[in-house]
Amino acid sequence: MAVKETETTLTGASFADLIRELLVRLGEDAGREGLVNTPERVQRSLEALTKGYKEDPEAILRGALFSVTYDEMVIVKDIEMFSLCEHHMLPFFGKVHVAYIPNGKVIGLSKIPRLVECFARRLQVQERMTTQIAETIQNAIHPIGVGVVIEARHLCMMMRGVEKQHSAAVTSAMQGAFRTSKRTRDEFLALIHGRMNSNGG
Repeated sequence: MAVKETETTLTGASFADLIRELLVRLGEDAGREGLVNTPERVQRSLEALTKGYKEDPEAILRGALFSVTYDEMVIVKDIEMFSLCEHHMLPFFGKVHVAYIPNGKVIGLSKIPRLVECFARRLQVQERMTTQIAETIQNAIHPIGVGVVIEARHLCMMMRGVEKQHSAAVTSAMQGAFRTSKRTRDEFLALIHGRMNSNGG
């Protein structure tokens, strides 16, 4: 009965009120000097970290599509990424590597990091985000192929649970030529890891 009364009390509460209640439930004094403005700060922080919900990923790309005759691989690598895992709302962070082979159109280079940011600034799982980036590019320009690799460290593994500080998760999404051609896939992976021509050839 007490739980129901508390839920009723929180119905219609402001974002800051909910954070204040969270602090109390954690055993803190929400009125002490160091925490008195924390609810508003947390609200602003979470709104910034989830701003991707208000952005249209397809519209980001539509604003910078260009017709070309170029048909070699285009790679944008080492895109910094910060996101929140949807299971614990703890950060995960790392790098995103994106490649595609044009089929008459290319994307303005600055738009690919913006696309990554759009999906990263949501509650996420790394596997889904990898696929979302690849599928959005595929739908926007219908390239010969598209590949996305994300390498990330998850604080939900590093700070809690197994507490493995040096573990990293690697996910990939390969479509078109990147899925069907081992040579194309290997070229992409070699380029993003700086191994191309490492034997002097």
